[in-house]
Amino acid sequence: MVKGAKNPASKLVVWVILVLLIVGLAGFGATNFGGSVDSVGRVGDTEISVDRYSRAMQQRLRSIRQQTGQQLSFSEAQQFGLDRAVLSQVVSQTALEDETDRVGLSVGDSAVRDEILAISAFQGLDGEFDRTAYEQALEQSGLTVAEFEARIRSDTARSLLEGAVVGGLRPVDAFTATLFDYARETRSLTWAALGADDLEEPLPEPSEAQLEEYHAQNEDTFTLPERREITYISLTPEMLIDEVEVPEDELRALYEARIDDYVQPERRLVERLVFDSESAAQEAADAIEAGDTTFDAVVDSRGLSMADVDLGDVARSDLGDAAGEAVFGLDSPGIAGPVQSSLGPALFRMNGILQRQEVSFEEAREELRGELAVETAANRVADRTERIDDLLASGAALDEIADETGMELGQITWSQGDTDGIAANEGFREAASSAQPGDFPELLELGDDGLFALRVDEILEPSVQPFEEVRDRVADLWRQQTLRDRLVAQADALVQDSSLEDVEGLDLREATDLTRDGTVEGAPEDMVAAAFEMAEGDVRALPAPDGAVLVRLDTITAPDGDTAEAQATKSAFAERAAQAMSQDALDAFTSAIQNRAGLQLDQQAISAVNAQFQ
Repeated sequence: MVKGAKNPASKLVVWVILVLLIVGLAGFGATNFGGSVDSVGRVGDTEISVDRYSRAMQQRLRSIRQQTGQQLSFSEAQQFGLDRAVLSQVVSQTALEDETDRVGLSVGDSAVRDEILAISAFQGLDGEFDRTAYEQALEQSGLTVAEFEARIRSDTARSLLEGAVVGGLRPVDAFTATLFDYARETRSLTWAALGADDLEEPLPEPSEAQLEEYHAQNEDTFTLPERREITYISLTPEMLIDEVEVPEDELRALYEARIDDYVQPERRLVERLVFDSESAAQEAADAIEAGDTTFDAVVDSRGLSMADVDLGDVARSDLGDAAGEAVFGLDSPGIAGPVQSSLGPALFRMNGILQRQEVSFEEAREELRGELAVETAANRVADRTERIDDLLASGAALDEIADETGMELGQITWSQGDTDGIAANEGFREAASSAQPGDFPELLELGDDGLFALRVDEILEPSVQPFEEVRDRVADLWRQQTLRDRLVAQADALVQDSSLEDVEGLDLREATDLTRDGTVEGAPEDMVAAAFEMAEGDVRALPAPDGAVLVRLDTITAPDGDTAEAQATKSAFAERAAQAMSQDALDAFTSAIQNRAGLQLDQQAISAVNAQFQ
């Protein structure tokens, strides 16, 4: 390469490019967002600077990364509404600052100085304030000393205003005590289930008029949801497997590449206990052989657990020459050693023998062929993608595309929640729910390297199924409802005459110390909730899915609110409640400021800032 003077023309081109780049970036506020866009809005007389919104967004993204350990892209953050949350936070802070200016609330230089001196980032190795570190940190953040100190003054004043708004907000003791008692109160009850066998008289057969009346009174039960008549074409690797031929040499090559999966040498279940010296190992081996101790006891005496010495199942090559020969020289479970291991003298206990396993090529052939055939078929599906796309773009009908490309043509009546057939695929369900009649069919991925396209032929509005079509279902539901009604009425009559213990044939069960969110196996879900509406000694009959239940509330036990655990729980709840009350009060206050002073947002400026994070 020839080295010499730089070409002046080249230098001119570089400078022209740099100037154009600077001008272009300036139009987007690229330098500290300080170009043509200065603010994203204002509350009253106080502007929301572009820099402030940008820094708040950067800080929130950085915080999420630190908390989750994952890099969250800005588009993902927008999906979670993070940009709106940050903007709302900045607007609320600005509203408070506008109010401090309006009422003339501020702090003196000494308060600003104290705040700055307390920031650890500005302290030197001796723990004292370091002016150089202070200025360097601000420079790296893109702030001047004056800007930062003005921000400290404003933030401190805002904090004073916030404190005045939320100070002293705390729930009264009666509030926390009442909620604690409500949550921790327990109840004990006795209950019994009644089924069809407990009916005093068998159910009659319903008349047609009764069934038609039940159908008319429960139209919602027999109403079909919105359905979509869909025609689709699909192609998956499985559809092409039968036409795929896999060469024998490829099968053998794959078998050899996976030989460790098909040919496994003899393996043994082994534990290893390492000693400091060979004499110590020999002493332990002699004591075990004499029956004076056991391998487990020796492990325990060393302060180890069996998990510390367990090697799992190992092959001879895993143990080294000497240890492998000793362990694999045993014909049955037992102790081997002392023998030198990679960690020093050791005793080995062999607990089991896993015989050599070998799957021949002939035995593995079909499995290998299936794997290679699926891979080849997937490639063939991919090869047809461009052709299918071209046909769709040309306006070809789905049945024509199916004939020309080998795709499968099908039809389905689909509604939300259906997962039968091709609708088992989530991608298909998403496309089916969003497509509309007349939409242009689009080639989409089906999953597992498959493809599909669909057309919505018609959307069927929700409709009541005619009685004739659902008569058998109507009859079943009528019987279930009638059974419940009669058993509940029968149960009500029983408890009017006598106590539960006096009712012959009842299988009484007890459920004790139930909380409001408790459940009772075999009982209807609402039984516990009903018990918490009853007074002690009350008896109630409740419907159940297959009959009815009788419930008696035996005892109500109030919690002990004076224990240390109860006091800690109430204190923690009071703290959370106080925080929620404070936040609600602050939100209401800032909202009132915005309504009085006026809020203006520049959506174009906001979008320009957001674009910097893309």
